[in-house]
Amino acid sequence: MISKAFRSAFACAVVSVMGFTGTVQYAAAQDTGQTITGEKYLPTIWIDPDGCEHWVMDDGAEGYMSPHVNRQGIPVCRRGDVCGVMNSDQLFATDSYRVDARGRKRLEDFFRQAQARAYVIAGHTDSRASDAYNMRLSYNRANAVASIANGVGAKVVDVRGYGERMPKASNATAAGMQQNRRVEIICIR
Repeated sequence: MISKAFRSAFACAVVSVMGFTGTVQYAAAQDTGQTITGEKYLPTIWIDPDGCEHWVMDDGAEGYMSPHVNRQGIPVCRRGDVCGVMNSDQLFATDSYRVDARGRKRLEDFFRQAQARAYVIAGHTDSRASDAYNMRLSYNRANAVASIANGVGAKVVDVRGYGERMPKASNATAAGMQQNRRVEIICIR
């Protein structure tokens, strides 16, 4: 069973996200027959690395951006899907976060055709440099991709750099390192 606080906060979050203003009768208020008029709630919304959309209200209530629950009544994460993985070697020169012309065109075409509501951009590197350097490089590369997305009108809700911390393959081989040098685009539909 979902608590009244959770239902009320979730309803507020959904209303605020949709930009609704006015009189709202929330789920928790329905239990008592009360109507809350003129209240404005502003949730903070973020997306975790696993793709789960989360929210938290100013009163401390939090949850997932999904009305779905499992059989025990626990809210279920709504995951975004990784809709694009771009190999960094095809977009950037070594030790650079400037996107070349061919890469820019490819990304512009991708964002025009993907038809997602919003995007999360995550940059990754192989393990050859220091952790601090890789974190900075991956974040700068993700920002470069986000800039291109914004340039064609795509909404980017988060930009992250993970450096070498989330390898896709082993860094023991050249082929594995190449797979780890990537920018992932998570589509929120």
